[in-house]
Amino acid sequence: MPRLVRFCLPLLTGFALPALTGCIDTPRPQPALDVPGAYANAPKRPETRPVVPDWWRTFGSPELAGFVAESQTGNLDIAIAVARIAEADAQAKIAGSALFPQIGASATLSRSRTSTPGSVGQGTNRFNPAFLATYEIDFWGQNQALLASAEFLAQASRFDRDTVALTTAATTASLYVRILAARERIRIARQNLDAAERVLTIIRERLDVGTATALDLAQQESVVATIRANIPALEQTSEQDVTTLAVLLGRAPERIRVMGKSLDALRLPRIDAGLPSTLLERRPDIAAAEARLESAHANVNAARAAFFPTINLTAQGGFASVALSSLFNPGSGFYAVSAGLTQPIFQGFLLQGQYEQQQARQLELLQAYRSSVINGFADVERALIALRQLGQQEVLQRAALASSRRAYDIAVQRLAEGTVDLVTVLQTQTTLFQAEDALTQARANRYLAAIALYQALGGGWGKGDADKPAP
Repeated sequence: MPRLVRFCLPLLTGFALPALTGCIDTPRPQPALDVPGAYANAPKRPETRPVVPDWWRTFGSPELAGFVAESQTGNLDIAIAVARIAEADAQAKIAGSALFPQIGASATLSRSRTSTPGSVGQGTNRFNPAFLATYEIDFWGQNQALLASAEFLAQASRFDRDTVALTTAATTASLYVRILAARERIRIARQNLDAAERVLTIIRERLDVGTATALDLAQQESVVATIRANIPALEQTSEQDVTTLAVLLGRAPERIRVMGKSLDALRLPRIDAGLPSTLLERRPDIAAAEARLESAHANVNAARAAFFPTINLTAQGGFASVALSSLFNPGSGFYAVSAGLTQPIFQGFLLQGQYEQQQARQLELLQAYRSSVINGFADVERALIALRQLGQQEVLQRAALASSRRAYDIAVQRLAEGTVDLVTVLQTQTTLFQAEDALTQARANRYLAAIALYQALGGGWGKGDADKPAP
């Protein structure tokens, strides 16, 4: 082992070990979270199910489960978030490099000639290979704090990836529900169009025998035209949602087919919202906000440590000789070791400004963390309210549809018998069409509310899953 290494290694190690324990820890802000004991709108049902990681399978559709699973591997936004994890990890390595000695090597070769009046000087070569080692003793923990800040940001990037994955899964499931709802509404509209055209035929027959008027015919033709005009808009919605679904899966729109035709292919799961306190561990966006708050606290510690002296060690050694053959002889070796201390005295309030800036940033992220928690509770409450109200709406809408269908069947029968006027038939017909369409929308909205509740609860994600691949 070269003499330089034998001399410098114990010196650098002796200073490095105690430096690892030096740290200035500023007071940590308290978030003072208002965590309720229970959700105000949570149902009291013992048969509800806890949130599971692959929550999309609870809707009972293999096609939906396949699309969501594919979105977790093919979605480009998730791929971007994964790349940001690698970027944050690399930044943490850069921040941690200051905790290690910086060792470099150099080699120079020079030739010089001296001369005197009346004589030709003699040229001289000089060979000089050398090593240089520098180390900053992190006595006050500034570099360690900067490393901790970068590591917390890397952790936050993982939580961001989980947030994107959860959002992608929820959006994919919601799109699938909307596609099925639009197709069911198209089917209902076409059935209603057939029924309206049958009534139109009856009116034309009655017009031929003088028991109907041209006004009756025009009114029914208007109903038929209105129903027919609604179908292209529904088809447009369905086809555009399929295109958007393809983008979420990372596919070209031409390469995706959705086979589902009706909401009957789905079942509505019952979800246990759990305790509000568990939301802090299940929401990746809340965990990301917490990690960024911890990063800001580490930056405050680093800014505080900048007020104190820095100690640098420098060691240099190598060989110098005018002849290459004698370069590595013992007499050609040299070394130099130095230690320097730098204490900032006045820098135009630069350090004070940087410290106050980091304190303000910490306060900003503290409020952002508190906001994410409160908004998380609100998201769950809104989803629970929507599920309860939409459940009641669906029950009432089914009853309204049954009454409307019964009234319409009776009116059509009596119209054929000539015992009811056309105004009554048109009214019952319009009411039936609206009731059928409203029921489909209510069912779809209830499924969407269940998806929103899964997303609000974190979708079964937990802090322990932060470093695991997306499911």
